[in-house]
Amino acid sequence: MDSSLNVIEVSRVAPSNADSSESLTLPFTFFDLFFINLPPVQLVIFYQLTDATRPFFDSVIVPNLKSSLSSSLSHYLPLAGKLIWDSLDQKPSIVYTPNDAVSLTVAESNADFSLLTGKKPFPTSELYPLVPELPNSDDSATVVSFQVTLFPNQGFSIGVNAHHAVFDGKTTTMFLKAWAHTCIQLHEQTGNASLPQDLIPIFERTVIKGPQGIEMDILNAWQYILKLSAGGKEPENPKSLTKRFMSPAISPDIFRYTLELTREDLQSLRERLKRESQSSSSPKELRLSAFVVTYSYAITCLIRARGGDPNRPVGLAFSVDCRRFMDPPVPSNYFGNCISVLYKKPLTAETFMGKEGFLTAARHVSDLVEELDGSVAFKIPEILKGCTTLPPGAQELSVAWSNRFGIYGLDFGWGRPERVVIVSILEGQMISMAESRDGNGGVEVGFSLKKHEMDLFVDLLHEGLKK
Repeated sequence: MDSSLNVIEVSRVAPSNADSSESLTLPFTFFDLFFINLPPVQLVIFYQLTDATRPFFDSVIVPNLKSSLSSSLSHYLPLAGKLIWDSLDQKPSIVYTPNDAVSLTVAESNADFSLLTGKKPFPTSELYPLVPELPNSDDSATVVSFQVTLFPNQGFSIGVNAHHAVFDGKTTTMFLKAWAHTCIQLHEQTGNASLPQDLIPIFERTVIKGPQGIEMDILNAWQYILKLSAGGKEPENPKSLTKRFMSPAISPDIFRYTLELTREDLQSLRERLKRESQSSSSPKELRLSAFVVTYSYAITCLIRARGGDPNRPVGLAFSVDCRRFMDPPVPSNYFGNCISVLYKKPLTAETFMGKEGFLTAARHVSDLVEELDGSVAFKIPEILKGCTTLPPGAQELSVAWSNRFGIYGLDFGWGRPERVVIVSILEGQMISMAESRDGNGGVEVGFSLKKHEMDLFVDLLHEGLKK
């Protein structure tokens, strides 16, 4: 049976106790400009709860989530605002004015909750109804929207659609933790809706210091990319905030799968890399963190599953949190983007298809991590220009989210998530990464692939873990 969604209501949730005269404007930093034309961040957090009947959902879950969202927004006013790019301004700003609010959709689904949270591949199209709309136009764009969906007698989900130019994964998670913290306090009727210091955001833009001219360099790089994508024509309105990016394709042929790597799996893969490295012609000590091992294993299996032309170009890329590399370091509770990208290209698929493919991948990723320093923050214009150099048919493999965010700690009062799915990963080009649900040092990896590739890919993943 095809699943269907019944929208119960769409409401506006305003920050509680907001000063009726208070406005706030946050100018973009060069980190924010990096993401101005990229797809939004979309995730769905699933909670298993057999008590989740419609009456309980209507009378307890939704009111608690609404009131705690309103309270949390009072600390995060920009989330209720809009992205604005005035024709006279060089760059966009986030603008909050009194009476601004976020959209909260409340819905009910007859989808199979156990399928969406289980250990087997399922059609990606099942996820999209659980993610709310994120409206935008030429002159303004919504910052974030939320959706709470009931799966009767199975549980509920919280869907998030967030403009990437406003905040990175770390800031997104910080807000969700603040919301969950507040909801639990309401749930337990403590009467205390205060937030711990690490969840109170810092909006001060002066903590982000970049070289002179970097903002214009980034805007010029985007102008060049937009011109290329338009077949060489200048964009009619270079300051338009209308979506100009590729969102994941909605196709019944695209499937999702989550691989759960235990701490024992990671250690086994780590030992395998050490053995292969020591017996290779050029032994070298590798940095074998959980991230390096997981990403290297995932991309090796993805490239092999695609098969095809062994000479096709391949690029590797992953985000770097630049907070600790800035001088002085940026506080961990800074609100906004503070990430850049490390990348390696062009490589060829053949490099990863041979017997030592996994080791080769680990060497490349380990080398990138080894070379990491503060200069990565200021290479954004160069990174954007590099996006235009990969030829058609290239397989660029990047990572969304992180196994360091603690997303499985999001307890709103009804237990830890059963599953967190990053919806906005592009088919065959991105993976998502999160810590394991049990908190025992494992990693969850999300994949999006065409059905025929996914079947082979899952076999490759599990076969490789037996070596």
